[in-house]
Amino acid sequence: MQTAGVAALAVPSGASGATTPARFEGKDTPKIALATGDGGNSGGRGAPAAPVVDSARRIRQLGVEWVLGGGPPIPWDEARLKEQIDRLKASGLTLGNLMIGGFNNAIYGRPGRDEEIEKVIASIRAAGKVGLPVIEYNWYAHRTTEGYFEEPDPVRAGVSWTGFDYDLVRAPGGNYMGAVAPEEAAVKVRDLPPLANEGAHTLAEMWSTITYFLKRVVPEAEKAGVRLALHPNDPPAPVSRGSQQIMGSVEGWKHLIGIVNSPANGITFDCGVTREMGEDPVATCAYFASRDRINHMHFRNVKVVKPYERYSEVMIDEGENNMFLVMRELVKHKYTREIYPEHPRGLDYDREHGRIGGYPGGGSYASFAFQVGYTRAMMQAALMSV
Repeated sequence: MQTAGVAALAVPSGASGATTPARFEGKDTPKIALATGDGGNSGGRGAPAAPVVDSARRIRQLGVEWVLGGGPPIPWDEARLKEQIDRLKASGLTLGNLMIGGFNNAIYGRPGRDEEIEKVIASIRAAGKVGLPVIEYNWYAHRTTEGYFEEPDPVRAGVSWTGFDYDLVRAPGGNYMGAVAPEEAAVKVRDLPPLANEGAHTLAEMWSTITYFLKRVVPEAEKAGVRLALHPNDPPAPVSRGSQQIMGSVEGWKHLIGIVNSPANGITFDCGVTREMGEDPVATCAYFASRDRINHMHFRNVKVVKPYERYSEVMIDEGENNMFLVMRELVKHKYTREIYPEHPRGLDYDREHGRIGGYPGGGSYASFAFQVGYTRAMMQAALMSV
């Protein structure tokens, strides 16, 4: 915070810090965004969502006007997307990003992938017709959620972090999504065997399948005026149930955007994942932002014990990332799409006001309110410093 506080005083030459008005989000700035359900007290993946109108009202009370969400099953339908966009617009919200899924055959290179890719293309065309600017997606062979656990913040009076440990021993019948199945023996996360429905996959295999996918869909995204944002592997474990991870390194991210050289072929830049891998989020942000390949942004903080293998997702103001410098890179390179201050931490207020779903150690609306305020302060400081 000290760096950010000093930077917030740095105003353009010739201006007075006492009289220069604060700079706010606008057409030419990044857009702070929340997920459509983040205004609910129960929050998180897997938890009951608040009614749309209630959630939207709470989101707007935080000064947030942009949202993201999960898309319907593919192929997306233009009428259904328009209905979703119009419903949000009536509550004062603009939909800037939808997550797309449902194409595992394409990810694994199995029969039926061409049919799935055609459904993705149809969805992209529908998104373009209704003016949805960004579609986000994942390309996991397997996601190592088995390594997550809840741990206490040692300073902040009962706040919960989300820890990840590649050497965590998971017993049968674990209690988190993707945890060890009852028939599996207790084993470290790094040694978990492949799942029958996924198999084990090399980097070469995964690069081959995504190359095939991108060469088909990116030209269609360009025509539709839609940008694609591939989320990095998170957790970025080196091997996940026998499979290597193409988006588990910055070099992998760089390789991805070179497969089809287009602004439509971009990434979700996550400064938390960047630090989890032991990389510099500021330099990484500069690399992708200067090339206009950041199509979505996740803004969060971590503390790392061992890159890739042991880290903690912490309160946004107490980790190792210099969040102001990350934000300044976005502003400097004129990034204008959404910033999601995701992964809220566990606070007593949220626990007392509804069930918390999603990641162990996660939170809900009260934590999001803190993160939005912090993110807005970083943005205003950055806007005043460039």
